[in-house]
Amino acid sequence: MLVGSKVRLRPIEPWDVDKILEWENNSKNWRVSNTLVPFSKELIMQYINSAQDIFAVKQVRFIVTELDSLSAIGSLDLFEFSPRHQRAGVGILIEEEYRGKGYASEALSLLDDYALNVVGIRNLFCNILEDNENSQALFEKAGYVEVGRKIKWFNDQVDWLDEIMYQKVLV
Repeated sequence: MLVGSKVRLRPIEPWDVDKILEWENNSKNWRVSNTLVPFSKELIMQYINSAQDIFAVKQVRFIVTELDSLSAIGSLDLFEFSPRHQRAGVGILIEEEYRGKGYASEALSLLDDYALNVVGIRNLFCNILEDNENSQALFEKAGYVEVGRKIKWFNDQVDWLDEIMYQKVLV
């Protein structure tokens, strides 16, 4: 397990199905996940039971827990993994009541170590909407730098928003 001073990253377990279903079907989260329809419990179970080998499925999800608990407070994903180019995307979700306590920062730090030293990833990236200042601050604090901007990329039904591209080179 990946363990820090505040959080641990653990694999997804079958008992996480209801929590993942809650996160995936929360329409507030659809904005950043590009989800348009709810997920079924059966579909989430299929995902949990599928291979979690990043080399096989090109993605992996960790459950973020407080250090002294196995209860899920969030999730952390590596996706679009390219072994050839040694890169992957990063996505993180921390439940609202746990935000601002350093959990996300520590989870990203643990992920850096795993990505570089276990998987051999040298580049991590993420895309953040321009109005998500908390996520921008989180990733900038974690050493990500803005490398580009997709202009008027996201339609939030009120206006078009830019999507900011961030990258972190692991050495």
